[in-house]
Amino acid sequence: MMQGIAASPGIAIGKVLVLADEAAEGKVCVHTDQQQAFQQALDASKTEIAALRAKVSSRSGDDTAAVFDAHLLMLEDPSLLEPISQAIEEGANAVAAVQGTSQALAAVFAQLDDEYMRERAADIKDICRRLIRHLTGSSAVNWEAITEPVVLIAHDLTPSDTAQLTPSIVCGFATESGGKTSHSAILARTMGIPAVVGSAGLLVRIQTGDLAILDGEAGVIIINPDNAQLTLYETKLRQYQEARRNMDVLRDLPAVTTDGYKIELAANIGLPRDVSTALANGAEGVGLYRTEFLFMNRDTMPTEEEQYAAYKAVVEEMGGRPVIIRTLDVGGDKQIDYLAMPKEANPFLGWRAVRMCLDRPDLFTIQLRALWRAGCHGKLLVMFPMISSLDEVRQAKRLLGLAKEELLAEGKQVAQSLSVGIMIEIPSAALIADQLAREVEFFSIGSNDLIQYTIGVDRMNEQIAHLYQPLHPGVLNLIAMVIDAAHRHGKWVGMCGEMAGDISCVPLLIGLGLDEFSMSAGSISLVKQRVRNLSGIQCRQLAEKCLVAGTAEEVGMLVGALP
Repeated sequence: MMQGIAASPGIAIGKVLVLADEAAEGKVCVHTDQQQAFQQALDASKTEIAALRAKVSSRSGDDTAAVFDAHLLMLEDPSLLEPISQAIEEGANAVAAVQGTSQALAAVFAQLDDEYMRERAADIKDICRRLIRHLTGSSAVNWEAITEPVVLIAHDLTPSDTAQLTPSIVCGFATESGGKTSHSAILARTMGIPAVVGSAGLLVRIQTGDLAILDGEAGVIIINPDNAQLTLYETKLRQYQEARRNMDVLRDLPAVTTDGYKIELAANIGLPRDVSTALANGAEGVGLYRTEFLFMNRDTMPTEEEQYAAYKAVVEEMGGRPVIIRTLDVGGDKQIDYLAMPKEANPFLGWRAVRMCLDRPDLFTIQLRALWRAGCHGKLLVMFPMISSLDEVRQAKRLLGLAKEELLAEGKQVAQSLSVGIMIEIPSAALIADQLAREVEFFSIGSNDLIQYTIGVDRMNEQIAHLYQPLHPGVLNLIAMVIDAAHRHGKWVGMCGEMAGDISCVPLLIGLGLDEFSMSAGSISLVKQRVRNLSGIQCRQLAEKCLVAGTAEEVGMLVGALP
């Protein structure tokens, strides 16, 4: 049995097909004009990606195919194209120029702390691999040649590879690299293909022809299982298939426990185009709109009109459902050159998020004005990130109020009011939750950072990554403290970190009193099904036991024992 990262839920049982890694080392472009060859490869790649996008769109919809819009934009991006052309100009072979640029850009993304942004390194590699293939005349993988059902094993699968998989043929895949928020993992979840990623050393242990079981929920690969394991997972597979058949019915049902405790299930989004996927999966609202994506991959800050249009589009499409828009959260791992952000020794504890916005009211006010205007078109809630003190909340609210006064003085139409909340992701905020609850209408717990800051562990550091424990009793007690404080003041609490979409954590979070769970759209139906099979009383009893447990392992055993 091998452990990896659970990337896409489901069970796959079948014969293994190991996909050979396509190495670029030693390959060269033999064209006499390297710049011309690169331009031809660029044009061919654009044509190929456009065709792939159309194919995927017709099969799985525009939302699934949207990743290739991003790939096409990357092929227009000067930060990719200019270093390649410069290297060729200086005498490098076009293949070497693409390889060098790919490695440099991928390394920048790979160092980011934000998991979603870190996984964009795979998109860079995917694009550059395509360019190299056209430069060298290499052939692409012939996916049509795979005609028998298989469990696909590879060092990595690019988004281009994943999008071309046929679920009836590739019943699951596992890779040695990759993360849960890679585009390949996102595509796998959208297409309903079970996947396990990040299983180091997998290729040494497995070979084509082996029988394998892949558990995409537990992140487990079992190679050549015995009869007992096979029987167990065949039963699990039948149960999972039955559950998936009920998903369409579940989509329109409320997330309510067997004894009537109602939970709100919302989606995390990064761009307006993500809304349709959220609604298709039964989202009752947007629990986190990451506005930083509007500010990234460009040379200038988005104008008030651009921001207004983006926020308005999301609010309108959600049709009266709540939309929580997080104000600009950059810094740390998300550096934006045109904002002239300083180099810091420890940027994750530095000038970032609301701290930067309060120091830059000129740029912050532009966003706040756009939010007030977009609030006219639906139920918009504003959320301030990285709050560590009461003063920060009061300063942010003051600027929000001044932005409204400016707009009214100009005769602009604005929302009558905006509900204001904050993210609880720093322990100091959790510890003064009682005071903070008097100032805002809601809290949203950013579990990823709260865990990291509470335990003092850098989850990117492989030496200590095992210490990153969502079920650590210290973390759970802070979450309980935040929820209790909010409820004492009649305020509600959501969670928008990875814990919210983790099925194993759902009973515990319900027991702690969490009101709203916000997650990737693909997780909503499975979480809803889990909620509807739980008793609220059972969950509260579980939470009481977990809060007095001594270790994360003890909590895990208590959670795992719940049917």
